[in-house]
Amino acid sequence: MFAGFLDALFNGISIGAVLLIAALGLAIVFGLMGVINMAHGELMMLGAYTTFVVQNFCKQLGGFWFEIYIFLALILAFLITAITGLILEKGVIRYLYGRPLETLLATWGVSLILQQFVRSVNWVIVIGIALFCLLFFGGLGILKSRANIGRVQNWIVAVLLILSLGVAIATGNFLSQTYQLAVTQPWFGAQNLDVTAPTWLQDGLSLGSLQLPYARLFIIALTIVCVAGIYVFLQRSNWGLRIRAVTQNRSMSACLGIPTAKVDAITFALGSGLAGVAGCAISLLGSVGPNTGQNYIIDTFMVVVVGGVGNLVGTIVAALGIGTVNYLIGSGTLALLLTPIPPLVDFFNFFATTSMAKVMVFALIIAFLQWKPGGIFPQKGRTVDA
Repeated sequence: MFAGFLDALFNGISIGAVLLIAALGLAIVFGLMGVINMAHGELMMLGAYTTFVVQNFCKQLGGFWFEIYIFLALILAFLITAITGLILEKGVIRYLYGRPLETLLATWGVSLILQQFVRSVNWVIVIGIALFCLLFFGGLGILKSRANIGRVQNWIVAVLLILSLGVAIATGNFLSQTYQLAVTQPWFGAQNLDVTAPTWLQDGLSLGSLQLPYARLFIIALTIVCVAGIYVFLQRSNWGLRIRAVTQNRSMSACLGIPTAKVDAITFALGSGLAGVAGCAISLLGSVGPNTGQNYIIDTFMVVVVGGVGNLVGTIVAALGIGTVNYLIGSGTLALLLTPIPPLVDFFNFFATTSMAKVMVFALIIAFLQWKPGGIFPQKGRTVDA
């Protein structure tokens, strides 16, 4: 029984480690910008799909490349999701600051778009998007270099948008009719895809009757590296100082010359990149699909709220606590430990499924927030007092 408890505890900590990586980015973004990013789970999904693509590419190369693909995937997942987050911040969220309901709805719409994108993406869509961006943004760049078209600039932008969209759609139709299935076949589809871990992550560490999979140990080590990196960045770098200043008092930071818009963009890109790293980690725990991020987004928000908005230590404690409690209840381990007390055994057996365990944890969090509405470590500063 004790060995089973230790095994469940280890699995819970590994799940909490994934939640922690994802919640780090969300905690920074929510604490600094007050943005409820419902697309955070889909950024995790993009990181997981990036891992799948890198794995397939390195598998063809074989040997050494397959053994190190997870490190290449981590770097690419961070970069791709960070760039996606930067585009999302500059194109959508920047215009919705101070309007939480509109931000929530907009990011929820983005999450639906990203889910459908990975289901349908093919060569036609990729070429069409690339052609549209080249024509439209290239045209905008040319327009900005012309100083004598200010009066008709809006009309020119509207015409440029229509023409770029028309050329992209016409090109896509031409490619579809000419090459047919070769360019219209979805890359991923709606089905879940399996990611094969490198050989050195497929075994486990034996401690008596306890088996610790190397994949989960790797995730825990990755989490420690991410937390240490974020701490050093926030406490030892100039941009970290600016982020902390804007988090505590945005208006005063702007008065002191801190570029708050640039801080917002960098912060959102950093948080999105961490979501991509979390997506790479969860690809080692199960299959990858369009709904992968949805399985973690609610837990991630609960971690941020329970830990205290924008607090690193609170996020760590909440993530490990929620992940461990969720697994202990959902796996039935807690009911097994309470065997001498039959009423409690029946009670916890009722919640001994993944979905019901989340209900139980959610109820406990609601009760906790009634006692401490600000979380474990409430946010401090003049703006909070105001």
